[in-house]
Amino acid sequence: MNIAYRFRIYPTEEQKILLGKTFGCCRFLYNQMLNDKIQEYEKTKKMLRNTPAMYKKEYPFLEEVDSLALANVQLHLEKAYKNFFRDPKVGFPKFKSKHHSRNSYTTNVVNGNIQVESKRIRLPKLKWIAMKKHREPTEGLCLKSVTVSMEPSGKYFASLLYEGYSCENQATEPDYSTAKILGIDYAMQGMAVFSDEVETEEAGFFRKNEKRLVREQRKLSRCIRGSHNYELQKKKVARCHEKIRNQRRDYLHKLSRKIADGYDAVAVEDIDMKAMGQCLHFGKSVQDNGYGMFREMLDYKLAWQGKKMVKVDRFYPSSKKCCKCGRIKKELKLSERVYRCACGNEMDRDRNAAINIREEARRMLTA
Repeated sequence: MNIAYRFRIYPTEEQKILLGKTFGCCRFLYNQMLNDKIQEYEKTKKMLRNTPAMYKKEYPFLEEVDSLALANVQLHLEKAYKNFFRDPKVGFPKFKSKHHSRNSYTTNVVNGNIQVESKRIRLPKLKWIAMKKHREPTEGLCLKSVTVSMEPSGKYFASLLYEGYSCENQATEPDYSTAKILGIDYAMQGMAVFSDEVETEEAGFFRKNEKRLVREQRKLSRCIRGSHNYELQKKKVARCHEKIRNQRRDYLHKLSRKIADGYDAVAVEDIDMKAMGQCLHFGKSVQDNGYGMFREMLDYKLAWQGKKMVKVDRFYPSSKKCCKCGRIKKELKLSERVYRCACGNEMDRDRNAAINIREEARRMLTA
């Protein structure tokens, strides 16, 4: 398995200029290669096999930056094409915008061109850059590539990708008929409801910081676009968004780690979060909860420990089924938040669904 470690770096002013050039060259080359592919296909109905070397004579400024960064641009474009032909719903590759695209580039390790020490990192063309290495990678890993990125707030980060990470494979699978399994049902309030009592904090970090964000965005709207004050205020707004994102990720990381350590398997409902965000005006709440991100974190942390995540079919009647007697209601309105059954069972609707998801996963694992 591959594992990435993300550290903050502190480039000098000269290094920031070169990083900006590298971001711009990668974006320019991506757009140029994509445009040439489109034009060639319109003329000949054939795919153009273009490479970064084909553009260096016409655009000599491309030679000022890391050649491996440009080579990865080609790989990213080819991957975008493959994803489109594999699943057209992904969408055709789009041109990168200077103001709205993510500023980043990836470079590979070749003949020791990248070196990592306790407080600094050496990158091609940039030499040594100060780095805050807040934790040490697992021993025995091999550095594969480094992705350098700049956040809208002006902070720089380096993501170090290592290969050779081995998960803790269990010698024998546990007896799932008696194993400790946790069922999770998505909920608009609090992100999720669990089949067992799990201590959680109050989420909704966007809602908590919304007033401050609105205030900073109002100030930005009154600034003259392109002025010095506009750029300063734009960074303040970016820092607000960054704080909300960091709070959400920190909370989800801690919660997923606690669950992965405490259970043998986890059962979730296989729901489409993108579709959920587009229906009934739930977009802001769905994105604020970060439930899709939470499932991804939980999935790979369970895999690291040799444990399983079971995805129950989205059409399984987890909400309509009574967890006590198994009776299924024909109709259940979304406004009914308490589940009441003829057998006398009366409990929270989402908790009932979480228990049903847990038992369905147990049945699937023992089948």
